[in-house]
Amino acid sequence: MAQLVKLQDYISRYQIDMNRYPAQFVRMKKSGWERIKSEWESGELVQKWEHMNDSVSEEVEMKKQRFSLIKKLFKRNQQNGEAVEQVDEIQTEGTLGEESLPDDETTLLFEPNIVYNPQSIDELKKIFIDQFFHFQIKWASSTLREKSFVNSKFIGDSFLRTVLQTLPDNYLVLYYPIVKLKKAPIELDVVILTPLECLCITIVERENYAVYTGSSEREHFWVKKVGESDTKILNPIIQLNRMETIVSQLFTQNNVTMPIRKILLSRNGYFDYPGTIYNLQFIDKRNYENWIDELKHLASPMKHMQIQAAKTLLSNVETTSYNRML
Repeated sequence: MAQLVKLQDYISRYQIDMNRYPAQFVRMKKSGWERIKSEWESGELVQKWEHMNDSVSEEVEMKKQRFSLIKKLFKRNQQNGEAVEQVDEIQTEGTLGEESLPDDETTLLFEPNIVYNPQSIDELKKIFIDQFFHFQIKWASSTLREKSFVNSKFIGDSFLRTVLQTLPDNYLVLYYPIVKLKKAPIELDVVILTPLECLCITIVERENYAVYTGSSEREHFWVKKVGESDTKILNPIIQLNRMETIVSQLFTQNNVTMPIRKILLSRNGYFDYPGTIYNLQFIDKRNYENWIDELKHLASPMKHMQIQAAKTLLSNVETTSYNRML
């Protein structure tokens, strides 16, 4: 699973210690998987699941009894003509509100919540990866002392999920980070630092099977075609070029020597563009699967320059958080 080192303007523990947390992330994921896999193979996980089912059944029965008692009291008060306070919502024990995020020590003890008995190792792995994704979002947007409120849209963001769950541990992801440039905040798109290069990715996804037609890198508008309908859209290459320029400037200022490749991406549509553009790759519905598969199978350890590139970007980002100790 790729490492989410910065999500928009949320706090990131990687900003505190970029040398420490990549290795801790790998240990955390590995130990969590080995533990749950061992429990599944030994049958211990099945026992936990059955015990949890029994506990849940008992809890449901207790809630039914409490609710029945409340209804009786409510009816009695109405019959006696007593003033009855209207209750809009009854909160029962076990209702989850704002969860406390794990601190640096307990993050190494990630425990997936197995709600049914997996029938195969692949099924178990899917449960682990899905739950680890949610945990990773929390872990990546908090520190021991600070926390950020994460917009729920990122939990349902299919590209973020694909990137984190598909790419290997040695990939570092900055997802729509907000950088400070001459004191002005500028939101970038997706930046992925591989051991060998920096990928600047602009996503163009509207209707399914839309065709995005352009004729020049510098033209202000492209045409989006859906069936018989044509609509003007801003040329996405302009935004992509701006992101590449900002990243390149930051790298140069901090002596980071890493090649930058620009990606214009549409997983559900097509690009219609004559010729090629230097250092820009068009990835659409026709070649997306092959592209993501190539990234997935890059066999290379994390590099020193990759860490330096991450440090450079993280030292120039905006952060909005609150003190969780207050």
